[in-house]
Amino acid sequence: MHHFYNQSEHLVSELLEGLAMSTHVTLSDHRDARIVMRSDWHPEREGRQQVALISGGGSGHEPTHAGFVGRGMLTAAVAGDVFASPGVEAILAGIRACCGAAGCLLIIKNYTGDRLNFGLAAERAREEGFQVETVIVADDVALPDTPQPRGLAGTLLVHKMAGSCAERGDDLGTVHQAARVMASRVRSMGMALSSATLPGQEASSRKTPELGLGIHNEPGVRQVNPDSADDAVMQVLEALGRPDNGPWVAMLNNLGGCAPQEMQILKRACLEQLGLSNVALMMGPAALMTSLDMHGFSITLAPADEATLEALLAPVEAPAWPTPQKVHEIETFSPRFSQRPSPGEGRHDETRGHLIAHLATTLKDSEKALDELDAKVGDGDAGATFAAGARAVLKALDEGQLSTGEDARLASELGHLFATAMGGSSGVLLSILMTSAAQRLEDDADWADALQAGIERMQHYGGAQQGDRTMLDAMIPAIETLTDGQSLEAAAKAARSGADETASMRKAGAGRSSLVPEQALEGVVDPGAEAVARLFEALADRNSHR
Repeated sequence: MHHFYNQSEHLVSELLEGLAMSTHVTLSDHRDARIVMRSDWHPEREGRQQVALISGGGSGHEPTHAGFVGRGMLTAAVAGDVFASPGVEAILAGIRACCGAAGCLLIIKNYTGDRLNFGLAAERAREEGFQVETVIVADDVALPDTPQPRGLAGTLLVHKMAGSCAERGDDLGTVHQAARVMASRVRSMGMALSSATLPGQEASSRKTPELGLGIHNEPGVRQVNPDSADDAVMQVLEALGRPDNGPWVAMLNNLGGCAPQEMQILKRACLEQLGLSNVALMMGPAALMTSLDMHGFSITLAPADEATLEALLAPVEAPAWPTPQKVHEIETFSPRFSQRPSPGEGRHDETRGHLIAHLATTLKDSEKALDELDAKVGDGDAGATFAAGARAVLKALDEGQLSTGEDARLASELGHLFATAMGGSSGVLLSILMTSAAQRLEDDADWADALQAGIERMQHYGGAQQGDRTMLDAMIPAIETLTDGQSLEAAAKAARSGADETASMRKAGAGRSSLVPEQALEGVVDPGAEAVARLFEALADRNSHR
């Protein structure tokens, strides 16, 4: 399965049903006429005073055309099969459903099937007494010498111009003339890195980027090889004639397969190359007239005169119409970064410094053993991570950058050090531990209570609990022993017991070990818990030899 379709023969009906389930449209109930019409429209009511607007064509270009049915745009859309014009009878049925005394305008993309089928439907409707006019949109500039340029995304600007005029009550002649003028002024050009995949068929083998692809998988005017998004936009704008005498309305259309990130980067390039002062309104980026999953984009330009801006900014209720955006220079602000005293400016305690150096050396010397444990249950770098923090501590001691004689300042300095010197989540968790502990030490708490508070914050942000096979399995029992008033020796034993118990835990609740099969964990001590146990053992040993 490569696309989220059901049976390909039901694709058009199902996509229209999906649209109709959450928008104000009504669907025809006959399979031979897939008509989407405004649910608030009746030809003998609204149609007596307001011109009806009908468009349509082959499906596969969603949200065009049904997504633009709504007050202020189309009255109805007639959908054909994928990349195939609807039949004459379906179009004629759409005219009969919408057209009242005010008449209707058919907006037709310049493809042979659409021209012929919509044209014949218009003639037969006139024969039946309906007032019908047509406008053909041919905005594609990829083939300048062709007598029949294709209709592309610029068709949507014609929909909006006609819809604005119709909504304010202009007569059929006025609406028709406004649509013709807009159709004559819009121009579009697209580029795609690959062609579309038709439902139920294998992906196309055509993978070479092309400029000027048609929206029905027609080959482009030439193969291209853009080396960046900026280059791609430059080539498209050059094909559009490198317009520089704005202001313009610019519309950036996703042909179906571009990621949102790509579209924003393309928008940036488009605005920079056109010049912000040359763009009065930006439409998109958005998927407006797609070609199934084609990985490409198109740019449409139209002169931004007063009538065009008024029409594009007029209220609209069509679900797929993007809100026009006025462009401007980027506004910036200067963020505030952390301001903290220079490390080591507090008091120094030589004895405390020697103790910290002893603990850091213990971790540094344990690098290989901890890495070997981690290689069995993780990615094999736990020892290197703790050793990196230990080396940073030793370096800070040598340079006098730890305030060893002031508890709160020391804890804060260690917190900053761990955050910058240690990689992965361990450094961040230990930084949270020490930063939170520093706040409690400021309030004259002792180290045991301060570390207990730090553990609670570690659990809050990290999500691990005792028994989840992490460093907390050694840290929590050790700190609880100290807060109960027991000795460092008792705390070291509690830490060792907690670490050893992780070897019998066959399921990890957090960390990389949580992704390891249960059988691989059995008998292996968690490296983080082992590191904590070794720290407390070194601390107790040092204390016993004082």
